[in-house]
Amino acid sequence: MLIGGGGVVTYATASPSDGAGAPGQDRRPVEVYGLALKGTAAGERKLPRTETEQFSLVGVSWTGALKPLEGAAQVRARGLESGEWGAWQDLELNAAPPEEVEAGMRGASQPLWVGPSDGVEARVVHEDGTTGALPKGLEVNLVDPGVVTEAETRLDAPEPAAFVMDASPSSSPSPSPEPTAPPSTVPQPPVTSRAGWGADESKSPDPSEYNPDVKAVFVHHTDGANDYDCAESASIVRGIYAYHTEVEGWNDIGYNFLVDKCGTVFEGRKGGIDRPVLGAHTYGFNRESAGIAVLGTHVSGAASTAALTSVARVTAWKLGQYGADPAGTVQLTAGATQRNYFSTQFTAGERYTFRRVSGHRDGFNTQCPGDALYAQLPTVRTWAAGPVDGLRIASLTDATAKGSAYYTKGTPVVRWAATTPAALIKRYDVLVDGQAVAATSGAGYAKRITLTPGTHTVTVQATHQSGAVSAAAPLTVVAETTAPVFTAAPTLGLRTGTVYTGSAPVTLRWKATDDQALRQVRLLTPQSATFSAAAYLSNRTARPGTASSWSMRAYDYAGNHRDAAATYTPVVLQESAAVRTGSWSARSSSSYLGGRSYSSSAKGASLTWTFTGRSAAWVVSRASSSGQAYVYVDGVKAATVDLRSSATSYRQAIWTRTWSANARHTVKIVVVGTSGRPTVTTDGLVYIR
Repeated sequence: MLIGGGGVVTYATASPSDGAGAPGQDRRPVEVYGLALKGTAAGERKLPRTETEQFSLVGVSWTGALKPLEGAAQVRARGLESGEWGAWQDLELNAAPPEEVEAGMRGASQPLWVGPSDGVEARVVHEDGTTGALPKGLEVNLVDPGVVTEAETRLDAPEPAAFVMDASPSSSPSPSPEPTAPPSTVPQPPVTSRAGWGADESKSPDPSEYNPDVKAVFVHHTDGANDYDCAESASIVRGIYAYHTEVEGWNDIGYNFLVDKCGTVFEGRKGGIDRPVLGAHTYGFNRESAGIAVLGTHVSGAASTAALTSVARVTAWKLGQYGADPAGTVQLTAGATQRNYFSTQFTAGERYTFRRVSGHRDGFNTQCPGDALYAQLPTVRTWAAGPVDGLRIASLTDATAKGSAYYTKGTPVVRWAATTPAALIKRYDVLVDGQAVAATSGAGYAKRITLTPGTHTVTVQATHQSGAVSAAAPLTVVAETTAPVFTAAPTLGLRTGTVYTGSAPVTLRWKATDDQALRQVRLLTPQSATFSAAAYLSNRTARPGTASSWSMRAYDYAGNHRDAAATYTPVVLQESAAVRTGSWSARSSSSYLGGRSYSSSAKGASLTWTFTGRSAAWVVSRASSSGQAYVYVDGVKAATVDLRSSATSYRQAIWTRTWSANARHTVKIVVVGTSGRPTVTTDGLVYIR
């Protein structure tokens, strides 16, 4: 819509730097410039692309403090360092007018922070496209916040403020009596004083004016970019101060407090941060409230947690001076006849119900503080009022959960979390069976406790700075130091399966219990494995000819443990080690255990092995032509085994027997001579000692 170009407007030379002065850097004063907007058609004003002296904040103003600008205004700036023109940005035009108009006051948009720039372009048009007259005296106003040496250092604690201040743009107001500063029910947060952000007090020479008290807090946003560096915050505040006083003609900055995205709080209107200073922030309701503005635009982008925390702290402190609950409501008397953003009609002199923490839009027809920040006001109320919100025990270390209880040896670490920021929390206490046993500051989040043996209830209690108390859902914690018991030590027995020269199939058995809650059992050697509390056996393999310690460890949920171990050696007795009767022929093949076997078709032929051990397994070959055999143990017939199989297989432990302890035993195999398939082929016997 606008054509680039335009002449160069010359002003006093300013050094091209912004923010705090570095050592040896010249001080640069705050400067405010005004450039007239021209129009070639009715209902339109513009400023072509124009080079300027350095500035960082921009807005538009016009003649008539109470005259609204029913249109749309946009500006764009050229970055000082980049030399690039930025995108068009909208200016918020429905800023609150002064309640009492003085000569020289102007109507104005909200100021927009654009950062160090040296060129501007602007346009103002009727929003509905009509050609009606726009206000007279339209101009673009540029503010260079300058450099104030030694002034932009954030202060860790509030400084005394000069109690000489005018709080509201009014025509020759009579100074109200300076009130006392009542103590608050909550601590005062750190506040960077006016001297700390470099206020030029000559711009606001009028005396301060005070309200009787502070009944409510209105939250605002200042408009402007959100990507500012927090080192620029003091410059932004200086720019807003200059805009309010020199462009709009007010006698001071309008807000009582300003907060940046890093959570730094700046003193706004002078007169004493602990006094009910009359501000100029919410038209019609300044007389009973304080105004807190968050730097930046929060139409769609939410305010940072740090900013919300500081808004909540200032709110709680100011309302706490007058015994007001930040989560409650209050009746305020309207000082002007108007409508708010939600079309609620206010009549001057009538009383209306507001939340103690309200947005600017609740009292005036403006989008401020933006949809995103307005949606965060419930959080501000909760954080400011207490009790501590979202308190929960996050974990219990050195303890293990089973069902609804935790088990520990007796010294767990309790860790907790809350959604209320630490700065608003006075203290945490860890309670055991209802009694406090440990405490931390509001910044704490963990504490180790000591429990006596037995079942306990553990919780964390938080005390908000307001004194409100809340507690996390309690945990049942069992402290115990008794280790589990192996009621049956690890035992090893042979099982059916394929036998190899280097491994034999075995079953490991055990039994463990605990007086409270057994958690698991681990096999430590010669292999590693972990088993559930309900498990009592595991199929493994063992190496023949090697003595191995089978060690296990049982754990309970508290972390106590006990070990148990036993040593076992699997032994292979080849078929050649047996005492033979009847006719047996030797066979050789890599498929047989040890490379050889004995085979017999003679009914009654037998092989007998004698050994000292606790488990035994007969190892054979199986095929479709294999027959049956009788197995005798210690002279007693124990089984009839049929070796027939549709698939040929070798080295099969087909029959096993396990005893409770080592003893001398005899195993005898007798060929049945099964009709049509009499053959029995055997690899030998494996036993465990």
